[in-house]
Amino acid sequence: MDILRLIGRENELFQDDIRIHEQELQLAVSQSSFLVIGGAGSIGQAVTKEIFKRNPLKLHVVDISENNMVELVRDIRSSFGYIKGDFQTFALDIGSLEYDAFIEFDGKYDYVLNLSALKHVRSEKDPYTLMRMIDVNIFNTEKTIDHAIAKGTKKYFCVSTDKAANPVNMMGASKRIMEMFLMRKSVDINISTARFANVAFSDGSLLHGFNQRIQKIQPIVAPNDIKRYFVIPKESGELCLMSCIFGENRDIFFPKLSEDLHLITFADIAEKYLSELGYEPYLCNNENEARELIKSLPSKKKWPCLFTISDTTGEKDFEEFFTDNETLDMDRFENLGVIKNLLHLQNDKLEYFSESISNLKLNKKWNKDDIISLFHEMIPDFGHKETGKYLDAKM
Repeated sequence: MDILRLIGRENELFQDDIRIHEQELQLAVSQSSFLVIGGAGSIGQAVTKEIFKRNPLKLHVVDISENNMVELVRDIRSSFGYIKGDFQTFALDIGSLEYDAFIEFDGKYDYVLNLSALKHVRSEKDPYTLMRMIDVNIFNTEKTIDHAIAKGTKKYFCVSTDKAANPVNMMGASKRIMEMFLMRKSVDINISTARFANVAFSDGSLLHGFNQRIQKIQPIVAPNDIKRYFVIPKESGELCLMSCIFGENRDIFFPKLSEDLHLITFADIAEKYLSELGYEPYLCNNENEARELIKSLPSKKKWPCLFTISDTTGEKDFEEFFTDNETLDMDRFENLGVIKNLLHLQNDKLEYFSESISNLKLNKKWNKDDIISLFHEMIPDFGHKETGKYLDAKM
């Protein structure tokens, strides 16, 4: 299936930039060693493949998901074969003692790329998963940077999100606070990052859910009022690698996407997706109707769909990669923009955040309002939208 066509594009976004800089990329990767953290997720796998195919001296991949790691290795062997360099995978939790021992024993890398994250807006529905989001997105990031500094790593890359620009949900806000921690650590190590759009058909995404619904003979549900930017998995890997190799200290890379050309609704993608499979969408009025019609419509080459207006907590009305007060370099690359950050330290604020979270954990008792209030203190213009409705309460 042509994912590009489904998201309304004909050409890969970064093909000109990759072509122009391929020789530099090949040279840099082939002479370097890499650690990819969170390498078995959708973006992590894409980055790992971009590195592997350029023959690194060492490529170690860490991820908590053993099953996804197995699939990554099978995918790489089936697509690219083998390299002379040291390629290994490790099914480890980066918050664990075992990971610490691994880094102590074999932690010397030229580049460390951190792709681990809790990325779902739905993860903010309860205070416990929300606290884990803070651990994964912020404190594990700080921990792995400290490891990189101690081991003499040349460059640290960490993926951010477009939702960190003027955040309205806790996931985006956690990544914005992570960027603040990155800024502090950039005094001791070169750091770059990237903000980008939804990765089409990435694990756990709504588009990936379309695949699951078809395989399980279930209705397709999607919002019809939200437009989003999309990149394909390969593009996400290219963007991260370009930022890692070519980003200067404190740079944030983002894709140049056009509002006129590239914004598309989930419902529009669903209709294109069904058409590719030979089905005509049948619009239903409610969940019960959709569940009932799935028993009869597919045999008639029709598929029940429920397209609704979004009213759940944390949904942003529009997407943006940068804010009005950020300095941009739009000339260095063809389809990559760069946010140029001067050193801006907020040590007192970051220490207050760390201490506040530590105290909440120490008491083993906290609620969502405690964390929301803390996030507002960290990000004064945090536009959090609490509707009382969450995605888990929908089909």
